[in-house]
Amino acid sequence: MNKELLLSNQICFLVYRLDREIQARYRPLLDTLGVTYPQYLVLLVLWEYQSLEVGKLCTILGLDTGTISPLLKRMQNAGLIQKIRSRKDERVVTILLTEKGKNLQEEALKIPKQIYDCLFKESEEYVALKQLLSTYVSRLSSS
Repeated sequence: MNKELLLSNQICFLVYRLDREIQARYRPLLDTLGVTYPQYLVLLVLWEYQSLEVGKLCTILGLDTGTISPLLKRMQNAGLIQKIRSRKDERVVTILLTEKGKNLQEEALKIPKQIYDCLFKESEEYVALKQLLSTYVSRLSSS
């Protein structure tokens, strides 16, 4: 068999496995907040920006509107966000955190450290991996 076709030699498989392992670590932590991983990502962005148009949120997260719309609808139904439609252009929707969404930030503060502690033995590993992943994401998204 050709070594290039061995599953163990596929970078994409390693990335896939790593993603699954990391999300498995996130799941119990996010369950305590009552959110899914994609909802957590939206919360992270909104905690940083306070409010954001849906289009900008899609760009930041690398998602299309067909993916983000049902996600935002569930978050709105859970009382985490509020959607405000523009008066000038009703196609433009801005997302804001509700008090409930804002209050989750305090509870979420411990999550990054717990994930960090699972993955890294030294801070240099974190810095190196983050830089490498950022480079690959930029390279692939620009091609």
